[in-house]
Amino acid sequence: MIDTHAHLTVEPLVADVDAVALRAKERGLQKIVNICIDEKSLLEGLELAKRHPWIFNAAATTPHDVEKEGESFFPLVEKHLKQLVAIGETGLDYFYAHSPKEIQQKFLRKYLLLTKRSGLPLIFHCRDAFADLFAIVDEVAPKHPAILHCFTGTLDEAKGCLKRGWMISFSGIVTFKKSEALRAVVKEIPLQNLLVETDAPYLAPQSKRGSVNEPAFIMETVEMIAALKGISTQEMIKIAADNAIKFFPFSKVERGV
Repeated sequence: MIDTHAHLTVEPLVADVDAVALRAKERGLQKIVNICIDEKSLLEGLELAKRHPWIFNAAATTPHDVEKEGESFFPLVEKHLKQLVAIGETGLDYFYAHSPKEIQQKFLRKYLLLTKRSGLPLIFHCRDAFADLFAIVDEVAPKHPAILHCFTGTLDEAKGCLKRGWMISFSGIVTFKKSEALRAVVKEIPLQNLLVETDAPYLAPQSKRGSVNEPAFIMETVEMIAALKGISTQEMIKIAADNAIKFFPFSKVERGV
């Protein structure tokens, strides 16, 4: 199994990150994509990957933090492109709007241009902003490989992602008791476009609600998605892992190219 989105090098996971990695390995995790959102988490992530070469890094400032940290972090992402398997998470969040819309859009454009230069795939965060996300991506980097991470949108929004050839990743939210609408969306997503993540330390699955999430908890989400798709858990594990291996340039980073 591959966890395509976890924040291992932020609090509280970073304080005990090697133990977190060991528990994930013991539960059968083959790879984890660690999402770095600032200088500290990226530098910790690069060291983590040296100790655990099956953990890979992606990096960008989230739309929440671009007003405060966007300018300072962007050059560091550029500097370490060869050590990354994706750029993200970037995108737009109008629900919380911790950063002004125009600044979120500015940095989304900057990261889109960076992906075009680097060839790295994208990881998008989007909440209440799909129309603007689609419009900006269509203008700046159409048809670029991308994931819409931790999808919680509507079926029409999912179809907008699929129309653009994006992958759609689901987190433990799909296991929550009140997530009937999201489970209905999962049933409509083609298996070849589907990925699974934890978004640890956030969004622990239903049986772990209230706990700090970690990659070792991913199987509850996998089992739910497998049941929704009418396939076995083992089939779902293989499909999601194969999709992740096709999407991320893991071998490029492993070879140090």
